[in-house]
Amino acid sequence: MYPVISGFDHLVFAEAPKLIYWELTRACDLVCTHCRAEAIAMRDPFELSTEEAKVLLGQLRTFGDPPPQLVMTGGDPLKRPDFFELVRHSRSIGMPTSVAPSGTPLLTPDAIAALAENGVMSISLSIDGATAGSHDRFRGVAGCFETTMRAIQAVRAAGIPLQINTLVTPETMAELPGVFRLLKDLGIMRWSLFYLIATGRGRALREIRPSEAEALHNWIYDLVKTAPFAIKATEAPHFRRVAYMRMKLEGLDDTAIRQTPIGRGFGIRDGNGIMFISHTGDVYPSGFLPVTAGNVRRESPVSIYRHSEIFTRLRDADQYGGKCGLCEFRWVCGGSRARAFAETDDPNGSDPLCAYRPEAALVGAADGDRG
Repeated sequence: MYPVISGFDHLVFAEAPKLIYWELTRACDLVCTHCRAEAIAMRDPFELSTEEAKVLLGQLRTFGDPPPQLVMTGGDPLKRPDFFELVRHSRSIGMPTSVAPSGTPLLTPDAIAALAENGVMSISLSIDGATAGSHDRFRGVAGCFETTMRAIQAVRAAGIPLQINTLVTPETMAELPGVFRLLKDLGIMRWSLFYLIATGRGRALREIRPSEAEALHNWIYDLVKTAPFAIKATEAPHFRRVAYMRMKLEGLDDTAIRQTPIGRGFGIRDGNGIMFISHTGDVYPSGFLPVTAGNVRRESPVSIYRHSEIFTRLRDADQYGGKCGLCEFRWVCGGSRARAFAETDDPNGSDPLCAYRPEAALVGAADGDRG
């Protein structure tokens, strides 16, 4: 058995996910260059109906207490006329509910106030450039930056915690310090950096290099210490390895590391603590990993998460191939399963964005490459 970091082996979330992302619709008025969903202008007639959606919400609540955090996303969930009804129903049955609308004119101050009245836990919006020009190029609609900035002010006025998402590509890397300066005084709770996965429209974009990812991880770690908000690396779980090594050098023991905001996220990755439900009810390990585990029209999402082959396989980091399977950080990190799939067609393969060379892979090469 290859080594693991002491105290962090078998970080498994087998009974319930921590986060459920539910794509209410693929309809959206933006044409973002990196869109995972390849969103379209009109709603799909095969979307879950209002009644089916309410049944789904009731099923998700049976994961138990504390319930998972539900994120209603899209497309643009505001394109569904029953969106607010579904938010109200979700909150009425005790589901902690966040929403991820698009930065379009549909996101009015009245809509934001209605979300506040219905008790949403948070809202996430996207800023992909430090200027209107750079942001609007990614979003595909002129004026999107200004629309989003107005929405940010309305969210603040409504008192809803706000997360800002920013895409990480070679084109946005140079913009990140400027985006950080833009966000510093906006009163947000979290900045989530989404490292590109080559899926959906994102297949036409380039990913950053492993060396650039490593430098960015270290920049984020330094920034976290003084930033007025949390910073998260999405689909880049190897940031945890960098953070762990930095914290050890600073003298923290494993117990203290586990209690940090970064440490509390150890082990969570596609299929292990994460579940994604599409607009038609298909269930995936994440929105970036298009391997179907089942459909909620035919099977309980609880059963799919707990027992489907793809979810149970992804939760076992000892089954990963290549250097991810050899790495002593495989339970803390595990690599992006979505990126491994996009690169190798194998969700258990290695994440090509990670620059780390695990010691076990170097000294145990004679045992053969398990991937």
